[in-house]
Amino acid sequence: MYNRIAVFRAERGVSRRELAEAVGVNNQTIGYLERGDYKPSLELAMKIAAYFDVPVEMLFSFRPFESVADSLRRIAAPGETPS
Repeated sequence: MYNRIAVFRAERGVSRRELAEAVGVNNQTIGYLERGDYKPSLELAMKIAAYFDVPVEMLFSFRPFESVADSLRRIAAPGETPS
């Protein structure tokens, strides 16, 4: 399972510890999630999504997410067909 937890944390200036406390887990659990060493329960995934106020699909996926650099290139080149 892939996730964007680190991206959302960085964007919002949230530490692992702050997120962990907000969703009721150990801060090491957030690190395990970010590295892909641990798959969250549905409850935990939904708590994290609610914390960031986004749909769970924006944070978790069975397929790799497009990189931020690729997304920016695609946006910067209108009319280009995404690969």
